Formats: sequence, C-alpha cells, structure tokens
Amino acid sequence: MSSSYEKFQKRRVITSYFSVVLSIFLVLFLLGILGLFVINSKRLSDNFKEEIVMTVFLKNEANDTVIKAFTSELKTAKFAKSFEYVSKEKAAQEHKKVIGEDFMQFLGINPLQNSFDIHLKADYVTNVEIAKIQNRLNKNPMIADIVYDKQLVTLVNDNIKNISMWILIISGLFAFVSVLLINSSLRLAIFANRFIIKTMQMVGATKSFIRKPFIKTSIILGLIGASLAIVALIGVVIYIETNFPNLGILENKLAIGIVLLGVMVLSVLITWLSTYFATQRFLNLRTDDLY
Repeated sequence: MSSSYEKFQKRRVITSYFSVVLSIFLVLFLLGILGLFVINSKRLSDNFKEEIVMTVFLKNEANDTVIKAFTSELKTAKFAKSFEYVSKEKAAQEHKKVIGEDFMQFLGINPLQNSFDIHLKADYVTNVEIAKIQNRLNKNPMIADIVYDKQLVTLVNDNIKNISMWILIISGLFAFVSVLLINSSLRLAIFANRFIIKTMQMVGATKSFIRKPFIKTSIILGLIGASLAIVALIGVVIYIETNFPNLGILENKLAIGIVLLGVMVLSVLITWLSTYFATQRFLNLRTDDLY
C-alpha cells in the first residue's frame, strides 16, 4: 500500500516538475523570440527600406563616356547602397516579358531610355533626403528624369514608427504576463508541498532552511527550461539565416548572445523570486489555513 502511494507521489512530483519546466520553456522561448525581433527590428525595417528603388533615366544623347562617369559617381556616393545599369534594350526585353508582346514591332523603334536602378541606404529613404538627392543628380544635364514611389516611402516611414511603438508596448506586456505565468506554475508546485513546509516549521526548522531546497529545485528547473529555450532560439536563428540570408541576423552576434544570456538570467531571477515569495506565504499561514 505504501509502495503504491510512494509511486503515486513520485509521479505527481514528476508531473509537477514537467509542467513547470514546460511553462518556463514556452514562456522564455516566446520572450526570446520577441527579444530577437526587437533587437533586429531596425535591421528588418532597413532591409525593407533598401528594397525601394529610385530610377534615374538618362537622355538619349548620353553616350558611353557619360554612363561610365555616372557609374563612377554612384560608386562613391554615400546614399547609394547598390545600383544597376539598365540599357534600353534590356528594359525592352523586360517589358516584353511583362506584357507578353513585342511593342517595338508596332512602334518600329525603342522609345525607352537607358537608366540606373538605385537602391538607397536606409537612412536616406525619406522624402526629405530623396529630394536632396534629386536636386544633386538633376544638376547633371544628361539626366532626363528621376522616378520613385513617393507614397510608398511616406507609408513605410510612418508605419515603422507606429510598429516600433507597439513593439515596445507589447514587449512590456508580454514580459509582465511571462513573469505571472512562471510564478503561477511554481506556486502550484509549492502548493503541493505546503504540508511538508509546515511540518518542517513545526519541528523547529528555520525559514531560510526550509526555503533553501525549494529555491534550489526551482532554479534547476528554471535552468533546464531556459536551456531548452536557448536551443530552440538558436534553431530559429539558424533557420532564419539559412532561408533569409539578406536579413543578416547572424551579423549581430553580440546582440544575440545578450538575448540568450538574458533568457538564462531571467529564468534564475524569476524562479528564485517566485519560489521565495511562494514559500514565504505558506510559512506565514496558520496550520488550519493550509486546508
């Protein structure tokens, strides 16, 4: 009879520990994902901004010397992240693919112009900075026109500001909820041992002596959950780097290390504080209140 009861108690303890580890793992994993997103949010927004293209059309009189000179100018320009020269023949081929017909057969000539597709650096993707770039480039007499999506630039910058604000708000709320969830899991685990706590207190054990094994166990469970979360986060980082190399998420290894270390420290801090206050609560209760 006692053997079956002991087995039941062991299964109960293991189940309790498993639920604590699982809850810590899930919470810290989601919190780590949010942390990685926050530290890479500027990189993500910059990557999106730098996909916006500004097209510079050259006049028909622009010869190879002019094109080479303009290419050299763009190579040294601070605002240009990358650029591509698109000849009017290549542009005609692209138009042909899009519309499915050879429009030059009807016109007899190629009305398109030689152009440069310029991807600006993220800091220059604002209407004010682009206007300055336009004024600078328009001084070149061989430039016919400069085209970019002004509405898209405005929309991107406005949305990034709003998204950044909401990310901070959500991060704060999620961190608060995470602490509550881990705290609740640990309180439930300690609740199952409330009679043991009170028995130890009644035979003369000090509060610090009673708390010590519970805090030690909780910290170990927290470290296990945090370790699983870190392994999962590393897997996510490798997956993103493999499938979306343009984001360059692994370039900022220090920031990733800080997030992973933060997950480990947070697990120890939360489990220690939660266990401390949970055991303190039962230590201060009268025996009759335990029921």
